[in-house]
Amino acid sequence: METEQRSFCWGHEALHLKFALGDDGSTRLTHLGRPDEAGNGTRGSLPLVEVTATGHGRNWSGSRLVQTALGERLRHRTHSAARDGDWHILTVQLHDPDTGLVAEVTYRSPDGLPVLRSEVTLRNEGQDTLHLESVSSFATGCLTPPDPADLDAADLLWAENDWLAECRWQRRPLRLTAPDHGGRVQHANGRSGFALTGQGTWSSCGHLPMGGLTDRRTGRTCVWQIEHNGGGWRWECAEREQTAYLALFGPTDSHHGWRQPLEPGAAFRTVPVALSFSADGGPDAAFAALTRYRRAHRRPHPDHQALPVIFNDYMNCLMGDPTTDKLLPLIDAAAEAGAEYFVIDAGWYDDGDGWWTTVGAWEPAASRFPGEKGIHEVLDRIRERGMVPGLWLEPEVIGVHSPVAGSLPDEAYFRRDGVRVTESGRYHLDLRHPAARAHLDQVVDRLVGEWGVGYLKLDHNIDPGSGTSAHPGESAGAGLLGHNRAHLDWLDGILDRHPHLVVENCASGGMRLDHALLSRLQLQSTSDQQNLHRYAPIAASAPTAVTPEQGAVWAYPQPEDSLDEVAFTMASALLGRVHLSGRLLELGPEARALVHEAVATYKAIRADLPQAVPSWPLGLPGWDDPWIALALHTPATTYLTVWRRAGGEATTLRLPERAGGSVRAEVLYPAAGQAVAVWNPDTADLTVTLPTAPSAALLRITRTEPGAP
Repeated sequence: METEQRSFCWGHEALHLKFALGDDGSTRLTHLGRPDEAGNGTRGSLPLVEVTATGHGRNWSGSRLVQTALGERLRHRTHSAARDGDWHILTVQLHDPDTGLVAEVTYRSPDGLPVLRSEVTLRNEGQDTLHLESVSSFATGCLTPPDPADLDAADLLWAENDWLAECRWQRRPLRLTAPDHGGRVQHANGRSGFALTGQGTWSSCGHLPMGGLTDRRTGRTCVWQIEHNGGGWRWECAEREQTAYLALFGPTDSHHGWRQPLEPGAAFRTVPVALSFSADGGPDAAFAALTRYRRAHRRPHPDHQALPVIFNDYMNCLMGDPTTDKLLPLIDAAAEAGAEYFVIDAGWYDDGDGWWTTVGAWEPAASRFPGEKGIHEVLDRIRERGMVPGLWLEPEVIGVHSPVAGSLPDEAYFRRDGVRVTESGRYHLDLRHPAARAHLDQVVDRLVGEWGVGYLKLDHNIDPGSGTSAHPGESAGAGLLGHNRAHLDWLDGILDRHPHLVVENCASGGMRLDHALLSRLQLQSTSDQQNLHRYAPIAASAPTAVTPEQGAVWAYPQPEDSLDEVAFTMASALLGRVHLSGRLLELGPEARALVHEAVATYKAIRADLPQAVPSWPLGLPGWDDPWIALALHTPATTYLTVWRRAGGEATTLRLPERAGGSVRAEVLYPAAGQAVAVWNPDTADLTVTLPTAPSAALLRITRTEPGAP
């Protein structure tokens, strides 16, 4: 910890923060990045925390949630640094003498990584209740140097995200979202700016809770994520005084109907956020650091290293219509293909066509599993074939016609104006209520503890809107935030009780792609996309939002597919988690051999994936790009998946390997395919030829003499 007059610094060898203290105690972050970079000064700087409350708005009106009156009044009280294992921690305490509001900002950074995690705790030391309307989890005005040329060179990054179309990263010059307002004109700050907002219970419906800013000249990049498992989040990035500012929020009054009374003596904690930095490596380097951070921050679990192959009977397979007769031969086929887990997806609890509105009891359907043993005949067959059985659940919902619907009190459900919220024929449980949590605990403990299920796919297919105002005086947004946090606590509880249980996060595919859930759960469903051609950009982009070893990608070969298409769909999953599915029983001998070969190839390389970091040698994939590439890098090896959907038969990729020396590029899958890879040692690039479209291949690039990066 270094202290200078009127400033203080904090950080480690990979990350450096500098703070300026004004004569009046105001505190500003003036540098955030690599230790050897120059600071940006106080021009365009912001308070460490931006807060609005009823009666305490902004000093500069508009849609921006910065330049707040309370934020401007916060004064430095104290700061302290500490260590917790590999984590560096800085706590800065601020105080508003007018209201008695105290803001405690906690910054954390893992040793050796250019990543900052931030959250804020507010406490009311005053005499009157404050009615909070927005609180930043992080705010800075020094995202770029105070030079118009730096703003001109800045590109904004964000990811559009929809059902069947996840992780579609966009890149646009910041000047096109926040134009030059007049240079030295006084108060030449906009009243709006580029902002994204998530709403409802799906954290990533519409957009990932992520963003980034990169300098196209130097490669200096910042990528951020809001670590919240609900849609109550917002980020804004725009110009202020010829610099770029960034402010990250959880729910707000303006956008989510969130208001939080802060009574004297009470406290409120924001949702956490994280920022990753690259001094000159562009977005790829920032995503690589974020990948390492996600691994350092998540709950440990054996699955993160073992990476078992999972067969799930849903996608392009049984599609929610499992029966004993259909499952038994499919179990045998999955085992022969090399699967190690077998998951029975939706429908196992359904005795008729009205299952959507009757879910909630999670008992097996007798009509689907006849016989004395019922569903246990199927579960036993899975175990007999050397696999771990799994089941699909949608735990947070109760169908309006479910036998459970009337057995739980009204207070156990989302309510607004005293009425149960109904969405698509379902009620939504409020996991703050002990009856709701007890019901789900009983279900999980029965399936896992009594039935021996080792895998749960937890889905979520409705958005009940703004939230729940179940308690007197509670805003719907505050109720939703309370449920979101109770949901995380419930997940922690089931994994505490069942530490070897593997839990998959799913919400209509990738509608909950957020680190709050992925810091606890072992896998993430990346999409429900059934078209193998459209899945390629999703699979390639998924490592921006989830570590490779957690990103479940469907590999669902169909009997009508060509052999190239079978290899294409299998290759899409080989740098993530293989979610094998499809109509395996109907495949011809050559297609089935390609499936078996892909699984064997995955098992041969999977030990490397939990240490690998991603890059995109052709850039972040576009939805309609003819060629797509994803690379995963370990210290000794680069794995590269290349997809050709259209266009010419060859493409050239730039990889981090340095020019000179000897590099070996080999095709791992499909071994008998026509893919050709040629390394150019002078330019350090790789030319890949795929003669047919669509086709794909997995390659391994190794340096055969010293000098690998």
